[in-house]
Amino acid sequence: MEDRCFLTITHINDYAGTETFRPGMKLKLKKDHDNPYDDEAIAVYMNREIRCGWAANCTYTVCRGTRSAGYLQHLFEEEAACTVLFVAGEFAIAELDV
Repeated sequence: MEDRCFLTITHINDYAGTETFRPGMKLKLKKDHDNPYDDEAIAVYMNREIRCGWAANCTYTVCRGTRSAGYLQHLFEEEAACTVLFVAGEFAIAELDV
């Protein structure tokens, strides 16, 4: 695995809203095997299993310098943790915790 791996968290306004995210915030990534729209979907959760977004997996949602959900699928079994680095517009950038 690379030293550092970054991901884009999308749809944050559909769930908790951008104001909920803060740099340093710890989040949980869970593979969503039952997602009817994306075979590689990874849901993002905050404490108490509250969904707060999705790991980006489309060419127009994966920010430059970050990895897609399809790439992340191979880096962990079912769950992993990440840390929010910053929030910009309608997405957040996080780093996969190793």
